[in-house]
Amino acid sequence: MKKINSKKSILLALLLTSTFVFTGCGQQQSAQQESGTAGKLSGEIRIDGSSTVFPITEAVVEEFNKSEPDVKIPVGISGTGGGFKKFVTKETDISNASRPIKDEEAKKAKDAGVDYIELKVAYDGLSVLVNPENTWVDSLTVEELKKIWNPDSEVKTWKDVRDEWPEEEIKLYAPGTDSGTFDYFTEEINGESGAIRPDFTGSEDDNVLVQGIAGDKNALGFFGFAYYEENQDKLKLVPIDNGNGAVTPSFETIKSGEYAPLSRPIFIYVNKEALTRAEVKEFVKFYFEKAKDIVPEVGYVSLPEEEYKTESGQLE
Repeated sequence: MKKINSKKSILLALLLTSTFVFTGCGQQQSAQQESGTAGKLSGEIRIDGSSTVFPITEAVVEEFNKSEPDVKIPVGISGTGGGFKKFVTKETDISNASRPIKDEEAKKAKDAGVDYIELKVAYDGLSVLVNPENTWVDSLTVEELKKIWNPDSEVKTWKDVRDEWPEEEIKLYAPGTDSGTFDYFTEEINGESGAIRPDFTGSEDDNVLVQGIAGDKNALGFFGFAYYEENQDKLKLVPIDNGNGAVTPSFETIKSGEYAPLSRPIFIYVNKEALTRAEVKEFVKFYFEKAKDIVPEVGYVSLPEEEYKTESGQLE
């Protein structure tokens, strides 16, 4: 048997070791990529605003963090108006909004040097709810909603709405005054944004409204369709008659616009300066790549695919 040259032996050993290490590293990197732990980004993206848009953004954040776990993305729910107050002073990078930005908010942004992009993310059907034990309300007309909610309303009991309904006091629940849903409802139903009777329980957190309506037989309230979807066992949806028969909000009636006048687009607003940071730009791009699938999962209506492409095209 021939003796192996010691130098050759050492070289062979080094080659085998290098191959093993390279293969092991490759397998480890591949495993990290497959498990979504090979994140390359870091930093923090500050988001606040609409509680209506919150479930969509929260779901996108959860998916994004699977591949980019080192990016911190806290999402607040101070309402659309509350979110814009922070956005126009550069406290946040992205603002969730269930209505377009108002002129006075846009002026404050301009004065503060905040340039932004408005991006539509989904459609929502603002939903009117009662307690499941309420057996008498099968629908409401737009005029009846106005009669109940307008600032000069004299409605105290259900009988004041329709004679055949019980003479029991209505307990009203609505989003807080910083909510875009509040602005939208009051404008569409009462003809003026912010115009509403004062004796209602309000909250920017829609979960508080869900609990209030679910715990009171004589409750009546309104909020985004997604929160009804999440709590169908606790709430009863009220069809709305806009003069062409009562229509119940659903994915189909919201998308078609048949559920009128309470169907609406919802948005995110992105600070252009923040978009120069890699983590913000990649997150927003990811948002519009995934929105088509995530939006219906959390109870909203997706935009057409071409519309998502148009919206994301604004990032270029």
